Amino acid sequence: MLLVVQRCKSAEVVVSKKIITKIKFGLVLLLGIEKKDTLEDVLFLVNKVTSLRVFNDDNDKINLSINNVKGSILVVSQFTLCGDTTKGRRPSFINSAEPAKAKKLYDNFISELKRKGIKCKNGAFGAHMELKLNNDGPFTLILNSNK
Repeated sequence: MLLVVQRCKSAEVVVSKKIITKIKFGLVLLLGIEKKDTLEDVLFLVNKVTSLRVFNDDNDKINLSINNVKGSILVVSQFTLCGDTTKGRRPSFINSAEPAKAKKLYDNFISELKRKGIKCKNGAFGAHMELKLNNDGPFTLILNSNK
């Protein structure tokens, strides 16, 4: 399971020219789910991302987590993160989870964030979305549950 973590001042998801959800200060998470991923991967990444110290404290040191700053999280499913570009010019998505499995793990991921008390919004699984992001920093990390 792959997770791109971006610190933001605000973000919104647009589907069919309509804003379907938005957050203010917090994190945008792009979630890529692979065939081999399980609930263990979900739990690992939820625990990791909620405890990551990626926000500045009063001394401008990166010491605070999403819990400390009371920020929100926007989760967007992005199967293209699982694309393999080692051969040819067109990405192969053979490692991406089938939609039914991916949707279940995506929903589990969101549920686990909410269970931990995180203010969480999400994109539209499987839809063509526009993600509007006011990136803060920019500050971007890539997490992999398999490493």
